[in-house]
Amino acid sequence: MFITTKGRNALKIMIDLAVHYGEGNVSLGDVAERQKESLKYLEASAAQLTAAGLVVSARGKSGGYKLARSPEEYTVAEILLSGEGTLSPVQCLDSGCENACNCMTLPLFKELDEVIMNFLTSKTLKDLIK
Repeated sequence: MFITTKGRNALKIMIDLAVHYGEGNVSLGDVAERQKESLKYLEASAAQLTAAGLVVSARGKSGGYKLARSPEEYTVAEILLSGEGTLSPVQCLDSGCENACNCMTLPLFKELDEVIMNFLTSKTLKDLIK
């Protein structure tokens, strides 16, 4: 498993929005400044979060982003998945493999995938802002 900038930025945006939960819309420019990240990169991640239904966006003078649900309702897994698409440690777990029935490493990677997902699913956005 390798978490790219997309996944990390999705998590940074969500953490920032969680810290400011209940304060209305948050400007992505403010998030970029606080997180010391490129606004351009955060815009791409924010679009993915919006498409996944994790955040709500609004245009205009008081526009910006806010969480679609309360922080305790989000798992780290779902946030990272919105940016990454997959968190599997090996590609064959997602796409299948013609040698799966003979693969001696597949059980190890299936177990690793389960451990990773259980860990990331056990952590909520609220846990990260405590």
